[in-house]
Order: sequence, then C-alpha cells, then structure tokens
Amino acid sequence: MTDSTDVPQIVTASREIAADAAEIFELIADPAQQPRWDGNDNLSEAPAGQRVRSVGEVFTMTLTKGLVRENHIVEFDEGRRIAWLPAEPGQRPPGHLWRWELEPVGEGRTRVTHTYDWTKLTDENRLVRARATTSDKLLASVDRLAALAEQR
Repeated sequence: MTDSTDVPQIVTASREIAADAAEIFELIADPAQQPRWDGNDNLSEAPAGQRVRSVGEVFTMTLTKGLVRENHIVEFDEGRRIAWLPAEPGQRPPGHLWRWELEPVGEGRTRVTHTYDWTKLTDENRLVRARATTSDKLLASVDRLAALAEQR
C-alpha cells in the first residue's frame, strides 16, 4: 500500500552528545519536554505528569496545528530505548513509528540515534508528510536535544 521506492521508509540520524544517557532520556521520556527539542516544528505542547515508564502507556501531545495525538508506547528500556506509534484520539495507530536509542560511549557521552519508520504506514493521507521526514529533520531534533542536554 505504501509503494515508495523513491524514498527510504526507515530514516535515521545519530550523533554523540556530551551528556549522560539518563539525563538525555529524561528529555525524551517526558512528553512535556519534547516541544523544546522537536526539529520538525510539529509539537506544540503536552500536559505535565506524563513521564513514560513502560510499554503500553499512552501520552498525549498537541501539535502546532492544534490537533491532539495519542502516542502509544511500543518499546521501552529505561535510559536506553523508547518508541511510540502516534494516533488520532480513540483511533488505532496508522503505523508510523518514532524511536530513540541511547548508547553510553564513555564518561558523560552518549550516542543518540533517532529513527522514523513508516514501513507499516497504512494511511494514504500521511504519505506526503512521511516522505518529507528526512534524516536532516531527525538530526535537527537530535541537535536540539544535544543543546539542551549539554547545557544541564
């Protein structure tokens, strides 16, 4: 259904950040912090008190266009990995996944990898936006995350 031989359907960006994995993970796992580092300029705000702690949880986020998304946590390893599938409220996720992986690489240094995977995206209306999500946009989020984590 998503014939997209023109662009990769799994996009990643990665870099080292001069901060501990635990500090970086707090900025990712707390949805209220996510608009601070969003390189897609897509996230507006999330209610406080939604810090993710396990698979199966759902956090809500308001997008810059005013729409609300429920984000279903499908992968979680405290301080190391978190991934979610966004969906419209009360709906099943259409299949695009956002993942963050953190790997300590030395004292106070962490390799952060951000992935957008839309290989299972079933909503044709989302394909244009999915195709436009490039590694450069993901790297913008990683770079903003680095700026926040390194100033702590």
